[in-house]
Amino acid sequence: MSTLPKPLTQGSALFLDFDGTLADLAPRPDAVTVPEDLARLLDRLHERLDGALALVTGRAREDIEPMLSPWRWPAAFEHGAVRVSAHGDASAHRPPGLDRAVAAAQHLVSRHTGLLLETKQTSMALHFRLAPSLETLCVQTLSRAVEREGGLQLLRGKSVVEVKSVSVNKGLAIQAFMNEAPFAGRLPVFAGDDVTDEAGFAVVQRLGGVGIKVGAGTSCALHRCENPAGLRAWLAKALQPPVIST
Repeated sequence: MSTLPKPLTQGSALFLDFDGTLADLAPRPDAVTVPEDLARLLDRLHERLDGALALVTGRAREDIEPMLSPWRWPAAFEHGAVRVSAHGDASAHRPPGLDRAVAAAQHLVSRHTGLLLETKQTSMALHFRLAPSLETLCVQTLSRAVEREGGLQLLRGKSVVEVKSVSVNKGLAIQAFMNEAPFAGRLPVFAGDDVTDEAGFAVVQRLGGVGIKVGAGTSCALHRCENPAGLRAWLAKALQPPVIST
């Protein structure tokens, strides 16, 4: 059941996950269908909030930008390991030892159908949505690879297991944005759907803002939305003219 907060105001700073939040999940990351009006909605919200809108996603930059082309917004990609500020400044951090985890995942993919390996600039993701029986094998294999490298972390999501730097998460990315213009001094709002978004919920709520969990599952977020369509409808309310009572 939805327990959405009041609509956004011009004093909000908006942070949005993509998969499962703005767009419905698909069996493969490259099969996600992007709503026709999504880019236009983001553009209008970006203008309404004086630029204080950023996407915060686990996706690689080169993977997601074509889906919403031309890209015009600040963003944190790969859970924040790659971040592009409102001024266009970009930073990236590739953790040592990642190649070992990628090699272990490639070995699994070569032996089992239904697995999909997504390699990124600073992390990797092994998807098993099409082969759910292989979940334990995927987790165990990558856990062993991560144990050999102190700077890596295993992150489990919806039918995916990821490997990234221990010093990176969506909460830290949102905090970095909140230290910069045009986000600084605003009330942060973050919507996400997966366990990878929990760090983001914790940060915005610690700052007095709003966390919105999209879909089912336990969460520290204080607000809920049933699905991406419901979230898009809620976001659109911020663009409606105020009702003037007489």
